[in-house]
Amino acid sequence: MAIVLGVVCVVLVVVIVGFARDRGRLQRQLGDAQLRVAQLESDLDAALRPLPPTNSADRAVRRVIRAATRVREHGITGLIQSTVEDLQSWASDAERADILNMAASDGTVTLFFSDIENSTPLNDRLGDTTWVKVLAAHDRVLRVQIEKYRGQVVKTAGDGFMVAFRDAEAACRAALGIQRDLVRDVTLRRHGPIRVRIGVHTGQVVARDGDYFGRNVAMAARVADLAEGGEILASNAVVDALDDDAAVVLEELEPVELKGLAGEHTIWRVLPPE
Repeated sequence: MAIVLGVVCVVLVVVIVGFARDRGRLQRQLGDAQLRVAQLESDLDAALRPLPPTNSADRAVRRVIRAATRVREHGITGLIQSTVEDLQSWASDAERADILNMAASDGTVTLFFSDIENSTPLNDRLGDTTWVKVLAAHDRVLRVQIEKYRGQVVKTAGDGFMVAFRDAEAACRAALGIQRDLVRDVTLRRHGPIRVRIGVHTGQVVARDGDYFGRNVAMAARVADLAEGGEILASNAVVDALDDDAAVVLEELEPVELKGLAGEHTIWRVLPPE
């Protein structure tokens, strides 16, 4: 009996030792598997996460996409309701400095507002994929002329632009160049007509953190609201700021009231020189 018990004890010891060894091996394998799963999850998360914008242009594009609904719902005046934080999400320090430097020492600057007429039904008709291509072509046309006449894009929202110029003639000539090139662009002709409204106003503004504020910003937006697609309208202040030999033709329109701004205002249609 003692011998049998001894054998049983030896067998139990062997089994226990083997079990402990197998248990340790299984725990190590389980730990390795958990590490691999965690790594796979991390890799998958990194692959699915959108890449951070690498420059101001990328940030601007993302800001445009997020703001498209706002400008469609509120029109061109929706641009002036953007917050400083919105602007800082895409504008670099250098760009904000350039924007502030557009104004004269007394705060006078010429502002240009634009947007695409009836953009919501146009987007609906074309579909989102084509609409993105149209927006890209539209933006390209605007930025070429803005850069040519040394303007500075203050901010964009959807298909709307707010641009600052040092002088009134540069703003008017950029607007004329934009209207001319819009009808020539191959992409826009294919999906058009793409008709852009433009309003220009000159006045003193309050500059802060790369943005402009004040009554004259609202005035510029209201002038743009009056325009029809393909039309450029300017305030009386723009006409007063133009030299006599400016390369534009001006057609005076009937005085109008502007929402939120007291009195009647003389508005001019800007035309190319004959």
